[in-house]
Amino acid sequence: MSINAKLGTALKSVKDEGADFADLYFEISSSHSFMYEEGTFEEISSSRMEGVGARVVRGEATSHVHAPGVDIFTGLSCLRKAAANSGLSGASVHAPSLRIMERDKTLQTPDFSFFREIDERTRSGSMWVKQVSMNLDTACKRFTVFNSEDVLAGDKREYTLFSVEVVVEKDGVIQTGYESEALSVDSVEFFKRMSPMKTAEKALFRALLMLEAPECPAGTMPVLLSGEAGGTMVHEACGHGLEADIIQKDYSVYRGKIGSRVASPLVTLVDDGSIPDLLGSSRWDDEGTPCGRTVLIEKGILKEYLTDRTSARKDGLHLTGNGRRSSYRSVPQPRMTNTFIEPGTSSPEEMLKGMKNGLLVKKMGGGEVDPTSGDFVFHVTEGYLVKDGRVTQPVRGAVLTGNGPETLMNIRAVGNDLHFLPGICGKSGQSVPVADGQPSLLLGNIVVGGAGA
Repeated sequence: MSINAKLGTALKSVKDEGADFADLYFEISSSHSFMYEEGTFEEISSSRMEGVGARVVRGEATSHVHAPGVDIFTGLSCLRKAAANSGLSGASVHAPSLRIMERDKTLQTPDFSFFREIDERTRSGSMWVKQVSMNLDTACKRFTVFNSEDVLAGDKREYTLFSVEVVVEKDGVIQTGYESEALSVDSVEFFKRMSPMKTAEKALFRALLMLEAPECPAGTMPVLLSGEAGGTMVHEACGHGLEADIIQKDYSVYRGKIGSRVASPLVTLVDDGSIPDLLGSSRWDDEGTPCGRTVLIEKGILKEYLTDRTSARKDGLHLTGNGRRSSYRSVPQPRMTNTFIEPGTSSPEEMLKGMKNGLLVKKMGGGEVDPTSGDFVFHVTEGYLVKDGRVTQPVRGAVLTGNGPETLMNIRAVGNDLHFLPGICGKSGQSVPVADGQPSLLLGNIVVGGAGA
């Protein structure tokens, strides 16, 4: 009997004994990481791991057992223990120690000789620069997944991320500029497409711009979110609330609203894990379901939630290919991949001209969202006041506050300029790469915190 047949037989036997579902997830991954600060490398690290996770789902309970190694004996041993933990027989394992996956070649160490040059050139760009920090991460992950429903799938994923943070200070005022780039390619291809120096220049520009800017006035005003601002609001204020496990825990304002209007008719929200090169893309999710396009909101109407196998089975939902895990040590969860609002027909220039008094947001920072209520607070790291359709001056310290569903309903125009920004999304102790996208969005009156707020 072949290795694949032996694993398939073992998984089916667990299901025949009373499990609803069982799978085996084998993974080989390696990475390099570089942290540079204050003119020196604070940390240089490399890692390599191999392992298998066995999952048995029975009723509402899930048993997950993991161990290092990608051989058939280790995989079946983990499956036996997971089955026993679920109250099944967990029969003894008789299998050779044959590898399921071949070893990878050593992940190429990326060129990091440019760090000191970027540091020196950035510091020479302004006398106000106090600190320059850079991070470079590159990783390669291969996985193979087998399950009790005759699925055998696998993929290879590569990521490279580079970020720069510049801190400037003048007369006691401190501002930070941050810029990052990431692609789902190896480091060699990444640096063919991206310039680390340009990334640093953008971070320095933003820090110096905000250093000289006056504080943003507080008040209620229209806000034009530039496509360059990225999809932070879409991801945080909307996307997480459409993940099926959040829905099922009753932590989301979107529970029970399939078929209802939840956004402006101008809004179509999509999650698509099949777009080439974006950070959240893959051929298959971590459960062996093909990644593809899922329309979550269509012209303002809620159509679907993001699911993994467990959440889909629980409520009879469609499998969307969003079962993701950070490693073989973790249980899959419904997670976003590349989530974005589809572009509309308005040009950013037209949207700007229609504003009498308001705020143009070119870059968003961090924030907080309560998924149960949808209330959010987001910080603006690059913003400009608008008067009579013209950008007048940059302002710092702007904070957007509001409610996600109300803001989606309050979108007055959608631009034709879709932009994606990469990121690392955390949920329940797991982190996975994603991309968030949006075109320019004109929001009706929204509360802007700033000076005197």
